[in-house]
Amino acid sequence: MEAYDVVVIGAGHNGLVCASYLLKAGYSVLLLEKRSVPGGAATTEESLPKEAPGFQFNLCAIDHEFIHLGPVVQELELEKYGLEYLECDPVVFCPHPDGKYFLGHKSLEKTCTEIARYSERDAKKYAEYTDYWQRAIGAMIPIFNAPPKSVIDIFGNYDIKKLKDLFSVIGAPSKTLDFIRTMLTSAEDILNEWFDSEFLKAPLARLASELGAPPSQKTIAIGAIMMAMRHDPGMARPRGGTGALIQALVSLVKSKGGVILTDQHVEKILIDNGRAAGVRVAGGTEYRANKGVISNIDAKRVFLQLMDSSDVDAAQPNLRERLERRIVNNNETILKIDLAIDEPLRFEHHEHKDEYLIGSVLIADSVTHVEQAHSKCTLGEIPDQDPSMYVVVPTMLDPSMAPEGKHTVWIEFFAPYQIAGAEGTGLKGTGWTDELKNKVADRVVEKLADYSPNLKRSIIARRVESPAELGERLGSYKGNYYHVDMTLDQMVFFRPLPEIANYKTPIDGLFLTGAGTHPGGSISGMPGRNCARVFLQTQHPIAQTFKDARESIKSTVNSVFKIN
Repeated sequence: MEAYDVVVIGAGHNGLVCASYLLKAGYSVLLLEKRSVPGGAATTEESLPKEAPGFQFNLCAIDHEFIHLGPVVQELELEKYGLEYLECDPVVFCPHPDGKYFLGHKSLEKTCTEIARYSERDAKKYAEYTDYWQRAIGAMIPIFNAPPKSVIDIFGNYDIKKLKDLFSVIGAPSKTLDFIRTMLTSAEDILNEWFDSEFLKAPLARLASELGAPPSQKTIAIGAIMMAMRHDPGMARPRGGTGALIQALVSLVKSKGGVILTDQHVEKILIDNGRAAGVRVAGGTEYRANKGVISNIDAKRVFLQLMDSSDVDAAQPNLRERLERRIVNNNETILKIDLAIDEPLRFEHHEHKDEYLIGSVLIADSVTHVEQAHSKCTLGEIPDQDPSMYVVVPTMLDPSMAPEGKHTVWIEFFAPYQIAGAEGTGLKGTGWTDELKNKVADRVVEKLADYSPNLKRSIIARRVESPAELGERLGSYKGNYYHVDMTLDQMVFFRPLPEIANYKTPIDGLFLTGAGTHPGGSISGMPGRNCARVFLQTQHPIAQTFKDARESIKSTVNSVFKIN
């Protein structure tokens, strides 16, 4: 039996980040990935090699924002391993049926000028709105970049600017209560409170709903920060696609002696005398973990599928039932469409400029349009009669991802994992079949072609992945790429449950990381970094705690929010 200090289940980006920190600390690490390539939801692949050779597609994650709120890239020196970020600007383009459009730039001033073409009042309010959420982000960054129950780590992350942001948001009782009320309400309520114009509210609602819930859903107002972050720190993509981040992390892991094995489906976590001692993969091979096992997959699968119930119950009798019944997911996931095209989209009814295609293109005709796109998923209905979608043309920013003069289109369409009335049919009993997914994709493409009439004639090839297929590929529970919904009741020290929210579990030597842990989904590396800190603290409790506090202050000063 091969032995390592740490065995990591899943080589997604958080697993790789966590492994990188542990390797730098001197531990031997093995990562086991069930797919043939590492990366999880962050891969870039030539997925249509016969129909569209040379076209590289981001199969899930594409726009990077949260990773720029923390020090992972700088601390791991990923530029040395080939990572190069390309900044998006403009960051958002949202055309509307009446010919109006929202064009968001990285510059707040330029964005307000665009809004003022249609509403002077909303332009003024947008500046105030963005300033508020920028200060809120500044106040929250130290919490994102620390284990949720580590007071020393959290306070060590605050510098003068972030303290000012914190007190400006919750510095007085009235401000504190107002902030709490804001966080408990919905994105739709906040947008209606601030703005009048539908052309502005619709794209903001669509971005807020990227957290995986309708804009009307309470306790998910945090989605309102999504546009504010595109101003500062901004939105970027790695040159070569999201997979370039993975390539850099893989290079780092291997350079430090780490081992990554693919096509290794972990079937069981081995428990000896109440301690995680290793794992067994399909085929029977076992790998021993002398110091700990770290899971990059969701807690439900870890405790309900990869462990004997007797071992879990011995550690915490009610944990399995709480995981089964307490965690709430709303049945919403993604039908993913990738297109290879021979000319870029042209929004000829909206004063087209190629620069519109650099950032995200949102098809969000109204807040109600966005609401239907998400609320119908919860009911198990496919919202494809009038599709709303998130579209990117990655090759406008990075031409290297397609043959010269050609382009790719990345389309995210929210859809239910389980189709109502179709239980027991299709893939995994979800109701999704090849015929159905292609019919839905046809409608999505038709809708996009209403705005970009040249689309259909330019398509060379397409790839469509149903929610059930996406769930199978990523190994995500019921297709939930966030592992756990990002509602306030399932965030920070509630994620995924209070008793396992600090990356440690009741099983000695078993740790959790990934999207289902604090601070949640998206490309950030924060769960991986935070989990590594907790692991290291368990190995050397006093020394590591003081070291982490010292390094927190240093890394924050050197982060993108440093004081000049």
